[in-house]
Amino acid sequence: MIDGLLFDKDGTLFDFRISWGRWAAGFLASVAQDADHAARLGLAIGFDPDTLTFAPDSPVISATAADIAAALAPYLPGKTVAELTSQIDDTAGAAPMSEAVPLLPLLAGLRSQGLKLGVATNDSEAPARQHLAAHGITDCFDFIAGYDSGHGAKPGPGMCLAFAGSLGLDPARVAMVGDSRHDLEAGRAAGMRTVAVLTGVALRTDLAPHADVVLPDIGALPAWLAGLGD
Repeated sequence: MIDGLLFDKDGTLFDFRISWGRWAAGFLASVAQDADHAARLGLAIGFDPDTLTFAPDSPVISATAADIAAALAPYLPGKTVAELTSQIDDTAGAAPMSEAVPLLPLLAGLRSQGLKLGVATNDSEAPARQHLAAHGITDCFDFIAGYDSGHGAKPGPGMCLAFAGSLGLDPARVAMVGDSRHDLEAGRAAGMRTVAVLTGVALRTDLAPHADVVLPDIGALPAWLAGLGD
């Protein structure tokens, strides 16, 4: 019933709070004048540098690097959105990602079942590829796209449709797997099944209305897939 799985990256393959909390604190400290300025910058993007936590509507969760830059630019005179976007991309690629579950054995197992795998992230493609490569999983994927890869950003369906189209898959036999409404809305708009996971910031109650199933993390995917045949 499922021929392909399309994964969001942050909050899905990688635990969002651990991975991006450390990056955000470091990035804001690098561009701020002092700790008070860093706190104001954090407020602009829904991030608390003291607790390393994100507000549910933080653009870091599901928006693009350009969106994050646009939110910060009014508080950084002399910095253009383009310059900030470039800085975000440069530092994000080196951000240490924390795997939501052991990824290589999970992805290898899914591929051994004949499934096509892809990544569709609102991160930029270059740092996304750096993150995958750092964990040795780039070759597990048949398709990797960021918001700047030419297919648009989520919640638009462009990346989802590009994954299905490039591999000759029927979207109805693909599942979009993600931790945010943007992921699920993109999958629904493309005519895909939608699988929510709870390794991001959103709560089960936020995601359940938009998902066919809510799983604790992607490690539960094999059991869910096996159950589809029952």
